Amino acid sequence: MYSTYRINVNELNDKFIEALKIIFKDKEIEITVQDVDETAYLLKSENNKKRLLEAISNVKNNINLVEVNMEDLN
Repeated sequence: MYSTYRINVNELNDKFIEALKIIFKDKEIEITVQDVDETAYLLKSENNKKRLLEAISNVKNNINLVEVNMEDLN
């Protein structure tokens, strides 16, 4: 069985370890840790890549931007 858990290191706690013990009861497991490069992950999909590059271009060219008045949010 292969499982991937994506979790922020600050969220690791005893509850997570106990859940692993329940799921993989009496089995030997291997834990591999790697930090996640969010940019690479988001650029894997051609659709995401296109949308992100378009958004970057919009910001650089000051087009299609939405302005929010922070006072309106209170």
